[in-house]
Formats: sequence, structure tokens, C-alpha cells
Amino acid sequence: MHKPLSSILAIAFLTTGLACNSITRLVPWSSQPTPPAGTAGAAILLPTPIPSGTPAQAAATPSSGSETELPLGPESLAKMEEIEQQVITLRGLYPNRPSDRTLLSPDHLRQRVIDDFLGDYTPEEAQDDAHVLALLGLLEPGFDLIEFYLELYSEQVAGYYDDEVKRMFVVGGGDFGGPERLTYAHEFVHALQDQTYDFQGGLKFTDEDCEADTERCAGIQSLVEGDASLLEEQWARTYATEQDINEIVDFYNNYESPVFDRAPEYMKQDFLFPYVQGSEFVRSLYLEGRWAGVDAAYQDLPLSTEQILHPERYPDDKPRRVALPDVGEALGEGWREIDLNNLGEWYLRLTLMEELPEATAAAAAEGWGGDTYRAFHNDSTGESALVLASSWDRMADAEEFLLALRAYGDQRLGRREGDTRQFRWEAADEAMLAERASDQVLWIIAPNAEIRDALRQAVLFPADVE
Repeated sequence: MHKPLSSILAIAFLTTGLACNSITRLVPWSSQPTPPAGTAGAAILLPTPIPSGTPAQAAATPSSGSETELPLGPESLAKMEEIEQQVITLRGLYPNRPSDRTLLSPDHLRQRVIDDFLGDYTPEEAQDDAHVLALLGLLEPGFDLIEFYLELYSEQVAGYYDDEVKRMFVVGGGDFGGPERLTYAHEFVHALQDQTYDFQGGLKFTDEDCEADTERCAGIQSLVEGDASLLEEQWARTYATEQDINEIVDFYNNYESPVFDRAPEYMKQDFLFPYVQGSEFVRSLYLEGRWAGVDAAYQDLPLSTEQILHPERYPDDKPRRVALPDVGEALGEGWREIDLNNLGEWYLRLTLMEELPEATAAAAAEGWGGDTYRAFHNDSTGESALVLASSWDRMADAEEFLLALRAYGDQRLGRREGDTRQFRWEAADEAMLAERASDQVLWIIAPNAEIRDALRQAVLFPADVE
């Protein structure tokens, strides 16, 4: 599983809430389809000054012959260039190359996004992601993930910046008013970040890197989006006109997002994580060292959602690697591994929140030190299973997480068996095990007690931790 809605390495969304006016997903740590390498954050229009003498017309590199570019008028162009200079002054980053803009109608932009971001995401991949999410209790079994993304893109997409061709694909044809100006300030920061730090080559912020370590990508995404969000706030306080503010307030008072509103609750929270928690992380860096303190973080990147949630633990409290050898053979024929990755503090919290109060879930996940999980599926029987081994900062943190899993299991499955260090549950079509050894916790979810026990016997626990 990648982590849903956190991934779109580039797509820009609109969502309710002034602080999140342009939601641009920058990294694939989600169950979302992996975007093409080289795409990065964006929204209503984008970056870098157009060289002197360039006609006020969007440049073109359409992905399909059906795209129709829209003209960029001189008034809108002048506003964009003005905002760029204001952002440069506030942020202290300077462009080193021009970045082209391609304006498309909403329909053409939507189709381009679907082609680029869902074109390589097969129904089989989406189904595997949904199996893992269902195992964790985050999605209902049978949830149509790919159809949901199609609907969400149709409702939310505003644009994206392609880091490989250094081009912004954005919605055109409307007024460049307050919401667009605020969004543009946010998105121009992404162009400056890319030109200064190099998303792919410098930060290793690619689809391949993110698939290998979702926690690292979540940390980088939160830094990138928190940076742009804080600058956006500063731009609004410094340069937004009274008319801008009135238009922004009016936009959000009238904005509707029925697809986003009906998304699973964990998904909505995860969608906003890089903007809400990322902003607070970057704000802590800024208060301590101004923008130089934020710039320093690009040289010593945050590596986990734990560091984002607890800025005081950055950069010293680095995640530990937990060894979890392949235990698939214990399942017998017909089973295949569908995912190998980590959940991190944030996703453990979201998972516990499905059955427990938010405060309880947050406290139980807080002592996270590292984890690895393997997920399996049997196409013939439709059954799935998951094994997660986790390491905790202290033995007391591991015990707190174990007790939270006990309460979670009781709510999810009912009657339990076991002693103080191992708990077992069995229901009609699901069985679970939670076990602590020193500062580690093992969690197994299986379709029945037989498979659960076979996995437990195959797992070496406690695990090796680096």
C-alpha cells in the first residue's frame, strides 16, 4: 500500500479551508497510482518569470492532440510576474531558469491528469491497495479505489507542475482573482524549491524512492508543502488586497466538494497532513531560525511523520529499520505478497482512530520508533493477511501501544483471549494477534485463526532492529 491521497506527485487540488486553498500532492506515499517521475506540486498557475520579450501566450507541449491551449492575457501575466517578485522577496529563493505555463480548459486539464496519473494505475494495483487498507480497517472491503480517484480528480484538480519538462499545466479561462493569486504564491514557491534543491536529483523525491520508503517521502512532502503554506500566509498578510481577501472568503463560502466530503474520514485527514502538520513543522523551524532555518532542513531532511508531528524530535530522532523476513511460505499455495513497507506514527494513529478516541490513538502511536509490514492476498479465496513488526522508543511506549491494540481489537472483533503480553481474537471471517516483547510489538491480521497462528510461528520475534 502506498498511502492514499498523499501521493499525487504534483496534482493541485482545491479543498475547503483557507490555509489549504491549493492542495498539491507532491509525493507518492499513498495507495494512489504512482505519478510519472518528475512531476511536482502546483495549482492554479505557476512559476518563474517569463523571459523578457516572450509573448503573453502559454507555451505548448500537449500530451494528446485533443488538448486546446488557452491564451494568457497581458493583465494576468503582469499579475503573475508581480506575485513572483513578491514571493522571491519574502522567501529569499531566486529562480535560475524560466518555467513555462500551459493553460488548459478545466475539461482538458482533467483529462490530462487522468491520463498521466491514472493511466498506469491498473485496476489490479488499485485492488491490492484496497485490500491492505481494508485489512487495517481504513476502507470497507470492496471499496472501488480507482473509481473514487477518478471522481475526486474530476471535482478537485486545479493543475500540476511537471518537474521533468519544467512546465505548469493549469486551469485557464477564468479571472485571476484573489483565490488564484493566493494559490499562485503558494505554487511559485514549489518552482523555487525545485530550482534550488532539485526534487529528483537532490532530494531523491521520486516515485521509486517514495515507493521504497513512504515515511521518508511523507517527511519531505510535509517540509515542501509546509514551506509553501507558511510563505502563502506571509504573502496574504503582506500583499493581498482587500479585494483579494473578499474574493477568497467568498470563494470558500460558496465552495462545494461532495466527493471529498464523502471520502473516508482517515483519508480526509491524511490528505491534509502535509499542509496542516507540515505547516506547524516548518513554522517551528522558522521561529527558531527564520527562512535560513527552513533552508537548512533541505540539507538534513525530515525522515518520518514522527519528526513532522513532533518538531522537537527533528533531526535527532531518526526512524529505526525493523527486519521482517518474508513469511509468505507459511501461508501455502495461492498466496502472494501485495505490499512491503512501513506505516509510521501517523498511519498507526489513523488506524487506531477507526476504533478508539483520537486522543487515545495519538498517545498510543506517539512512542513509535520504526516498523515494517508485509501484506498478502489469495486471489482464489479473496482472503488477505498482514504482519507488522514495530519498534518503540521505550518499553513503556510498546506497552501503551499493545494496550491500545487490545482496546482496538476488542472494539473490532469482540471477545479476546491471552495474557498480559499476547492477545488473540477470532471472529467469523477475521482473526488477530497482538504481542509485545520488550520494546517491540507484533501485530497480525488474518482471515482465520489457523492462518494467524501459522504466520506467528513463521515470524522471528522480537525482530532485528537497526
